[in-house]
Amino acid sequence: MTTFTPHGKNLIAGEWVAGEATFASAPVSGPSHSFTDGSPALVDAAVKAAEEAFWTYGYSSREDRAAFLNAIADEIEARGEQITEIGTQETGLPEARLQGERGRTTGQLRMFADHIMKGDYLDRRHDEALPDRAPLPRPDLRMVQRPIGPVAVFGASNFPLAFSTAGGDTASALAAGCPVVVKGHPAHPGTAEIVAEAIHAAVAKTGMPAGVFSMVHGAAHEVGGTLVKHPLIKAVGFTGSLKGGKALFDLCAQRPEPIPFFGELGSINPMFILAEAAKARGEEIGKGWAGSLTMGAGQFCTNPGIAVVGQGPEGDAFVAAAKSALEETAPQVMLTDGIASAYRDGKATFDASNAARPVMTSESEGRNAAPNLYETDVEAFLSDHALEQEVFGPLGVVIRVGSQDEMVELAKGFEGQLTATLHMDDGDTDAARQLMPVLERKAGRVLANGFPTGVEVCDAMVHGGPYPASTNFGATSVGTLAIRRFLRPVCYQNLPEALLPEDLR
Repeated sequence: MTTFTPHGKNLIAGEWVAGEATFASAPVSGPSHSFTDGSPALVDAAVKAAEEAFWTYGYSSREDRAAFLNAIADEIEARGEQITEIGTQETGLPEARLQGERGRTTGQLRMFADHIMKGDYLDRRHDEALPDRAPLPRPDLRMVQRPIGPVAVFGASNFPLAFSTAGGDTASALAAGCPVVVKGHPAHPGTAEIVAEAIHAAVAKTGMPAGVFSMVHGAAHEVGGTLVKHPLIKAVGFTGSLKGGKALFDLCAQRPEPIPFFGELGSINPMFILAEAAKARGEEIGKGWAGSLTMGAGQFCTNPGIAVVGQGPEGDAFVAAAKSALEETAPQVMLTDGIASAYRDGKATFDASNAARPVMTSESEGRNAAPNLYETDVEAFLSDHALEQEVFGPLGVVIRVGSQDEMVELAKGFEGQLTATLHMDDGDTDAARQLMPVLERKAGRVLANGFPTGVEVCDAMVHGGPYPASTNFGATSVGTLAIRRFLRPVCYQNLPEALLPEDLR
């Protein structure tokens, strides 16, 4: 294998272009590389090229787009070892994690290729003309979903492949027929570059217009702001922090032409351990929770940061088992220095709160994160809003409840979530039935007897939820339904067949 050495340029409509400002990568291991940052001028060139490409790509056949998506997957796989090497250097993620994430990335691309070939996503409808209907005739009406235009995608810090340059947002937008401009994440710019090279190669291989994909580096906030405010961008896909996402969401809403911002902003993903389950296997659930909480240093948007369990000996056993398992967990390297610093700040918030009691605390230094565990009750938790804020990392909170009714009231008090989990046995069915109407309203995915860390890529998956989990409760960033974010329905009345989209003829 030859080592990939980034050239540090921006991909603008098929050309690698240097910017004026530069920044250096901050890898966990291996050499640092210099990258030229994007600029308003480069963003403008990329978006205008995407708009020009839309006039052909937006009207391309599903067969051609499927071939393009499969070609991207092929080119990523051809660079697999190089992607793993630079990805592990930049993020500190283990090789096995990067290899698995690469498989998920290519799997998403191939899944959308298959999905558009089936044609169900088009939601085609036809009401035939009724010329003799009284008192008024009905015209011939046909409806189909059509692509919206150029889409901006922001790479995620915690998924350098599956939620970044060629991740689910890019795959679903390209599948829909929308050109994409990616703002690469500065935490892994080399990984972004080599994946962009794979897409660039696929563009050439399949004869797609050069402007169908561009990638600009973005260490400066100005790049992202310029991208979402560009009048030719029609939607934005984002995975990241609540603070950063809210700022971009506000920019989208304040444009002269407001556009949808599909932001996945994180979640504390509460788990509810019901009475019979706690009695039968509370220790087992506690150990499992600790494993899920610390997986990947807790740097998952589905990390279950909250566990709700009853008072009494069964709840005590659950807490003791989680504490014991966390004490055996060594510190782990975090994705960036900034994330590590934010994790320490989050822990400091809990240490300063009178509403949270420390069960097990540890000090985290540098780019490492060690687990922490706190305990509180319903009244104290609801009185301190800071305790409901996501701490990105291996920090868990146990909320002790005195009754089933108190558990239901607590559930009603949670903000929107990506996931909510029930740990239950057969004897808990009635209690779970009480919670279900609440959890359905609070979360995009409801689990039973599992842990939410990890998201299956398939037709039925929903990765989204009410705000602040995401900014659009009707959308998902994972699964085939994700394509609907970048489509809009168009009705055709009495049009001759020659003028209809190919998919309606």
